[in-house]
Amino acid sequence: ALDYGLVAAPTRPETAVLLRCPCGPVTAFVPWDGLRSGNPVRFHSVPAFAAATDLAIDVPGHGKVVVDIGYGGTFYAFLNAKQLGLDVCSSKTRDLVSAASAVTEAVKKQFKLHHPESEDLAFLYGTILTDGKDAFSEEPTTNICVFADEQVDRSPTGSGVTARVALQYHKGLIQLDQTRTFRSSTTGSLFTGKAVKATKFGNYNAVIVEVSGEAFYTGTATFTVEEEDPLKHGFFFK
Repeated sequence: ALDYGLVAAPTRPETAVLLRCPCGPVTAFVPWDGLRSGNPVRFHSVPAFAAATDLAIDVPGHGKVVVDIGYGGTFYAFLNAKQLGLDVCSSKTRDLVSAASAVTEAVKKQFKLHHPESEDLAFLYGTILTDGKDAFSEEPTTNICVFADEQVDRSPTGSGVTARVALQYHKGLIQLDQTRTFRSSTTGSLFTGKAVKATKFGNYNAVIVEVSGEAFYTGTATFTVEEEDPLKHGFFFK
């Protein structure tokens, strides 16, 4: 979900990398010891905010549930899985996915999203089911992110953690610079997240969120432009 990174020569002990994402510029910070990168890697989000809280939604097959909608680079609906008769830590993944997808479709039909800068970003990307542990605690809180075409994130989700932190801050459940740990129910992987700065985004009270976790190389890609390619600069549909 990003175009490319911009980075000067690596610097010790940490190198900043500017990522041009569809939601806007995101700065990542990568440890560098002079030979290779390390962990944990962290990033500072675009402004994140609560789009709606305690929103009643009628979900076919599940009845009326109450959701929060947060933005962390994209929009997600959030609710405790218990509202759907499920446990985010012990229920079958297939059941969690089906229920989350039903929530996503219901929210899309019953709530109109608005983005302060781009209506192209005003869409619900998915639903994140949680264990309901939103108040600040040193203990991890678990969630599962079901997004796009019923895909499940292997991690707690960077934009999802960002949106969830923004919601918790909006509700007064955490303060600036209070770090929370978020666990993926699918793999057990961990991210930390904290609101580091209050800001405004359009008419919304927003926060910049720092998310941190482990990152590993999984591959590289090389893109080549040949001068004789008539479509080398891309094209537009009318």
